Amino acid sequence: MKFASHFGFLLFTLGLSLTICSKMAFAESVLQIPKASGDFALSQTPEASLGSHDQGVGIKKGSKVVGFTANTHDGQKTDLSALLKSAPLMIVFYRGGWCPYCNLQIRELTKEWPKFKNRGVTPVLISADSVDGAALASATYKIPFPVLSDANLAAHNAFNVTLDVDDKTYKLYQSYGIELEAWSGEGHHKIAVSSAFLLDAEGVVQWAHTSKDYKTRPSAKQLLSVIDQWSK
Repeated sequence: MKFASHFGFLLFTLGLSLTICSKMAFAESVLQIPKASGDFALSQTPEASLGSHDQGVGIKKGSKVVGFTANTHDGQKTDLSALLKSAPLMIVFYRGGWCPYCNLQIRELTKEWPKFKNRGVTPVLISADSVDGAALASATYKIPFPVLSDANLAAHNAFNVTLDVDDKTYKLYQSYGIELEAWSGEGHHKIAVSSAFLLDAEGVVQWAHTSKDYKTRPSAKQLLSVIDQWSK
């Protein structure tokens, strides 16, 4: 009887390990993080355009963000009120872990994390990727701040940064080996417009920038400058 109990426990442990390994294998094989290379380069947003809203996308300075719920990279539920406990926040929306330009931005923000920390500001990365995709990004770059999975687009809609990927673009991405449905785990074909929002402890937007040109984004240095100007 004792043997049977131990044997049953071993089978349970083995099954759990296989499930975890299978999940990670899926993430590594399907949700591969494209490495930044010389083929890709981000352009810094021109100073004159910093803080602008491309085609009216994104909520404006002075707006109070509507509450939303998302998942952390380890699958735990979180919401705006929980995030605001670490405010001020620099909310950065990126298209997904499949986007090499996004990965350049993620790497830069991770590198500059100590400077954000010294200013008391917490960066928060959000995309429509599933929890697996968010976990893969976090593990790849060892990101020390929140990386959220918002596959149901609650945060995207709260900030008005949801972008519909049309059929032509969707098929083009497929030809590049990018399966948006595999990354999000959903069938909506929606991603984020590249954007950044500085939120105070009350959840009010103090600064915002959105751009449909995903190759041009505010640099970490520019975001730090925005924080310095706001905190004066």
